[in-house]
Amino acid sequence: MHVYTMSNRVPELVICSFVVVSLLVIHFFSDLLRASLGGFYTKDVTLSQLVEAQSADYAWLLKLMVNCFGYSCVVVPGYLIYKYVARTGYLERGNKTFLHTAINMCITGNSSYEPLDAAASTADKERAAGSAASAGAGKRTSSQEAVQLLWCFGGLMVSYLTWGVLQEKIMTQKYLNFSGESSKFKDSQFLVFANRLLAFVVALIYLQWQPSPTRHRAPLYKYSFASFSNIMSAWFQYEALKFVNFPTQVLAKSCKIIPVMVMGKIMSKAKYESYEYVTAVLISLGMIFFMSGSADGNKASGVTTLTGVFLLSLYMVFDSFTANWQGSLFKSYGMTSLQMMCGVNLFSSIFTGASLSMQGGFMDSLSFATEHPKFVFDMVVLSICSAVGQLFIYHTIDVFGPVVFTIIMTLRQAVAIMLSCFIYNHRVSALGIFGVLIVFVAIFLRVYCTQRLRAMRKRAEANKPKMAV
Repeated sequence: MHVYTMSNRVPELVICSFVVVSLLVIHFFSDLLRASLGGFYTKDVTLSQLVEAQSADYAWLLKLMVNCFGYSCVVVPGYLIYKYVARTGYLERGNKTFLHTAINMCITGNSSYEPLDAAASTADKERAAGSAASAGAGKRTSSQEAVQLLWCFGGLMVSYLTWGVLQEKIMTQKYLNFSGESSKFKDSQFLVFANRLLAFVVALIYLQWQPSPTRHRAPLYKYSFASFSNIMSAWFQYEALKFVNFPTQVLAKSCKIIPVMVMGKIMSKAKYESYEYVTAVLISLGMIFFMSGSADGNKASGVTTLTGVFLLSLYMVFDSFTANWQGSLFKSYGMTSLQMMCGVNLFSSIFTGASLSMQGGFMDSLSFATEHPKFVFDMVVLSICSAVGQLFIYHTIDVFGPVVFTIIMTLRQAVAIMLSCFIYNHRVSALGIFGVLIVFVAIFLRVYCTQRLRAMRKRAEANKPKMAV
């Protein structure tokens, strides 16, 4: 009996050793990196501080490499465990320990339940029955519809306008400490960690409070891909604010249509209508006009402008991958939007938390927070707005559909640009204003054409002659 128990504990010991050895090796290489940056004789200086001390124009590149090095604290042991489990058949063993259950959830999901096709069809039937019941029992009047629309519009506008103003303030403005000295907060990754951790907690509480009828079946590791691209896009977004102004960043987000279309072609072999290509070109043209007529004097050097555009481009690439990967997960596993929000933010918190711990970024950021109480208030409100905004996104799309949501967010972008120009005194020339108009006209044209095409297809489907049975 004793031999049997020990033999069953060997896989758990091997899996734990993967984690310990991987962390020790990564810690060793981080010490080598720290020494190469001049931290060998200054033991009190963290790796994060050494990276910040590099050239301002190119520190982001070194910081990116160090961040990815920190993410390897999760990726490397995770990959080794995945390969070990697949090779040894560990999950087929009968001993259901806590570690076995956790690895099973991460790698296979709820595979012990019904098959995917049957489960998906069951979930579809449940959702169809639920939507039919709600449509029959709870038809809203026009006044109730208007109140609901105002609630969604107000929630999205307030949460994301506040988020945008605070995002620019935290990354570009200086904070006064108790001694009256001013300094800027520099660690974008800590903001990503705070936002994602609060969003995960909010999504988890919401799921517990309002449980979904859809059983979660997806392997948890599937969320890690969308999570990694999500934190990378958020990090590039924060870093870009050090090189370009906020109106430029907001307008650049409208150009996400282009990389999303490209990524859809690559990943899903998607086909697009001619108007989609036309509006994508118009948006790009408007963006060029805006950037030509809205450069800030303090950020308009060749290096900083080029760096800002490059960072925004990487932000859009990673963000478009996130959208396409999440879309494929929705099709494959049929999870709800809240389950997606919870899973992605869980891995985002793990990734950023591991990287911050490896770099010493937690101590640096907490030290800055204790000396600058206004920063703490701004960061907490920023994280709350980010989490609440995500809930409003899912609620608006669920109640009114993606078209109404797109119109609201387009209006939000226009107001965000005006707010930023008013609060932070950004100058925009006539050419820049013309570029803004081109972008928003193209967006509304895209929404109109999408709706018109959808209506035409519905009419054609309704007028199609029915086959006799």
